[in-house]
Amino acid sequence: AQQFVSVLLPLPSQEEQFATYIGCAFALKAVQFLHKLYLQVTVDIFLIDWERPRSKGNRTVQAHGETKRDPSPVSIWRTYFVANEWNELQTIRKISPTFQIMAVLFFLEVLDFSNLALRDPWATLQRPPEAYTPPYSLILRYGLAATLWLCIGLLQVIFFTVFYEHFVEDKIRQFVDLCSVSNISVLLFFNRCFGYYIHGRSVHGHGDTNMEEMSNNLKRERESLCGQRGLVPNSDIQTFQVSINNRLRLQYDRIQDSLSRRNRPSRLMDASAANLSDLQFRAYNTMNHFLGSIIDHGHPDMDYMVKEKLMLERVIGMEFMEPSDKSYFYADEAHSFSNVLFYGNEATLLIFDTLFFCVVDLGSQNFILAAVLTYIEQMLFRFIRNTLGRRNLANKTLVDQRFLI
Repeated sequence: AQQFVSVLLPLPSQEEQFATYIGCAFALKAVQFLHKLYLQVTVDIFLIDWERPRSKGNRTVQAHGETKRDPSPVSIWRTYFVANEWNELQTIRKISPTFQIMAVLFFLEVLDFSNLALRDPWATLQRPPEAYTPPYSLILRYGLAATLWLCIGLLQVIFFTVFYEHFVEDKIRQFVDLCSVSNISVLLFFNRCFGYYIHGRSVHGHGDTNMEEMSNNLKRERESLCGQRGLVPNSDIQTFQVSINNRLRLQYDRIQDSLSRRNRPSRLMDASAANLSDLQFRAYNTMNHFLGSIIDHGHPDMDYMVKEKLMLERVIGMEFMEPSDKSYFYADEAHSFSNVLFYGNEATLLIFDTLFFCVVDLGSQNFILAAVLTYIEQMLFRFIRNTLGRRNLANKTLVDQRFLI
């Protein structure tokens, strides 16, 4: 469509070099994606239960010849429920992969946008059957496919964050709210000494209660007749980035070693049906008490302080203070704990899918085949993330996988 020839398409040899660069970009993006996937399915997670017994049970125990009532145990169902909800959050995304593929194919094959990648331009998208059909340009095919995929994905992300989360549902904030109602806090370690904390301690003291009392508690919160949910007094901030010192991590690892299922002796029986040893039960209670006492400033040598990140720290995603004597809890209203989920890595996933689609198309010159293989790739990695993440959650929290549905 140039009146005077000033720009020419690259030669076939140059297109081969370009295809090599795209292949290298895909390989490096795949390494980044697999690294993030590995970190997510091996993340250290523990659910801190703040509930304490408040009534006497019907059981009696003998103590020095006397009969006395034993406090009724705290229900584990709240922990199971929170763990199951976390399990369901692991693979949610800000886009619909099925809609993404169908929309791209609609533009390319139904509306004939693919004709824009031909070496000989045409005034309209449709070409008559008797017209000459020139060969495709690899660079134009890549530019067309990548542009369509990224634009449709970006529009989905904008719709999801601007409209859907505000007017339909926001699963991440709903999970934080669920933790507060359930009286359960969540501690995640994405790296050895860095992670995230969701403060779910109930302002009412108890989460294991009947419907009437729960309704009254929520009513009191709406009318501001009780304290705020935040970790710091007179604050509503419940999510934090945590940078812990080495002493706290070493103590956490010592308890975790006896808590992990991986350290159990091998037996010729179903692991899900095997009873946990008393040592593991004690380790679970020890970990729950230890982390609870850390949050309550019960260990002066492993204490922490809550602070705000500097602007430069937020921009570069790096903390300047080394947690040597004290750990640091950085207020995080952006809910950055989603970084351990697919939800918080949408950019990486979107670019990986784009490159996968384009690499298959550059090799096959077939948009439909590229779309089918991309869909299979998405479903495969979603299955792997669900399966390994579910197993890791069960191992780290001692929640039986049968409750993670």
